[in-house]
Amino acid sequence: MKNPQQNLSAEQSEELLNTLKNRFEKNEQRHAGLEWMPLQTKIEADKEKLWSLYEMERTGGEPDVVAYNKATDEYVFYDCSAESPKGRRSICYDRKALESRKENKPENSAVDMAANMGIQLLTEEQYWELQKLGSFDVKTSSWIETPADIRKLGGALFCDRRYNTVFVYHNGAESYYAGRGFRGLLKI
Repeated sequence: MKNPQQNLSAEQSEELLNTLKNRFEKNEQRHAGLEWMPLQTKIEADKEKLWSLYEMERTGGEPDVVAYNKATDEYVFYDCSAESPKGRRSICYDRKALESRKENKPENSAVDMAANMGIQLLTEEQYWELQKLGSFDVKTSSWIETPADIRKLGGALFCDRRYNTVFVYHNGAESYYAGRGFRGLLKI
């Protein structure tokens, strides 16, 4: 059932579309050969995805198109902010990790926030693809989708870029840090 808060005003929609269009035009290297108008038409036709993009933007993700799948006619947006989105930091990995903390619980978890926003956490492979488009997370880190066998043992994965190299690390899923958030993706 659709959340009534997911309805954007005409002004919010227009402002978001202008922001996305400007970012699209300034970062052609992320989506060479794609044109804005067909993408705008798809975004405007799907109010739930428009709202998800709004949430990505509102929380500091700076979403931008990084791929187009011609076979499925889907555009792929990633959070392209230089650092892990500011409005999604200081969170543990998932609900189970959040509930396992006895003290000093964070306000939320990456998996829950992503689900509420209608987006997915980047996988390790997608994080590596993002890093081919620029240097991201040089001061922060981002939770990524964690394989079930690792999560079952209490761990979770996160990535960052240091020394011009992308690193994949592990941590207890219940951990959280001011400099760790998550990056998401949305297909439209």
